[in-house]
Amino acid sequence: MNNNFEQGPIRPPSEATSLLVRVTRNCPWNKCNFCHTYSGNKFELRSVDEVKKDIQAMKDIADQITQISRKLGEEGRVSRNVLRYIYNNNDQYNELFHNIAAWLYFGGENAFLQDANSLILKTPELLEILNFLREKFPRIGRITSYCRSHTAARKSVDEFSQLKNAGLTRIHIGMESGSDNVLALIRKGVTAEDHIKAGLNIKQSGIELSEYVMPGLGGLQWTREHARQTARVLNEINPDFIRLRTLHVVPGTGLDDLRQKGEFSILTDEEVLQEIQLFILNLNVRETVLASDHILNLLEELEGKLPEDKPKLLSVIQRYFDLSAQDRLIYRLGRHSGSLRKISDLEDTETYLRLKSVIDQYSDQGGDIDEDMVEIMNNYI
Repeated sequence: MNNNFEQGPIRPPSEATSLLVRVTRNCPWNKCNFCHTYSGNKFELRSVDEVKKDIQAMKDIADQITQISRKLGEEGRVSRNVLRYIYNNNDQYNELFHNIAAWLYFGGENAFLQDANSLILKTPELLEILNFLREKFPRIGRITSYCRSHTAARKSVDEFSQLKNAGLTRIHIGMESGSDNVLALIRKGVTAEDHIKAGLNIKQSGIELSEYVMPGLGGLQWTREHARQTARVLNEINPDFIRLRTLHVVPGTGLDDLRQKGEFSILTDEEVLQEIQLFILNLNVRETVLASDHILNLLEELEGKLPEDKPKLLSVIQRYFDLSAQDRLIYRLGRHSGSLRKISDLEDTETYLRLKSVIDQYSDQGGDIDEDMVEIMNNYI
């Protein structure tokens, strides 16, 4: 019995409880100026047989966990008691066991195909993988994957329809920007028109589409164009989800090199919010959920359905700007350090005073709090 399988390094936050099935290794493009996730790693297509062996290993582990559950009197269910037993016996059960147990605990109904661009596989190979995955785990109801616009623009609507019929329900695309100037700056390898064609191909097949947008990516030079052109492209596509991922320039990336040369000016937190405000004002999508589900986003509560929630979304931003300068700084520190999640959390007196005391210490000692907040955020990437 094989109890080993591969897992890649990342997945979307929305797939935190999904089964991770690695069908490719790393990223076929791997040139984006803001990303270092796959730096130095060669892209590889995994064979269908390799992937099927991994899925079979997952099934074998799942069956063993079911047996453990029955022995513990849980009738095959993965309860907290079962999780505790598996996690407390590390000499018998490794991290892969832990992952499968946690997946079953959270329902065992979602799967995510890794790594950065799984749909680059030929459609017949993907179909075989999807069919095998659903054969081994019939309870799976949602299967998702990352895909580059470059790839999606070259797959036909019919191919996507076949993938949907085989169980692929949602595709995540890192659009980042709809501005050709910004896309060139970050070496994304696609154009705004590529984004539109890719998005429409997916939407026309009936697969859900989640587009990722990176506020701040145009820097000071392109901030307004970035906001307006990204909204324009999304209006053309009308995706099911728009997910905000605020730019954080990671040391050692191409964008960091441009920053050091004075060729890229990073926006402040508040300039990013002004850009998001302009972006939302220009959005004219329908039945689209805007999500702010990442620790790097200053306003996690910036979430709603468009167009009906546009006034609410804009009011959230305005509520932040209506705070005093001191309270905005306290909120920024609290958010970036993980102490606060929404503006109303400032009403927690104990947390508020603790954060204020930190700021007072910086003021007394002449420290640079903004510089230290950047260091904190480096740990989130």
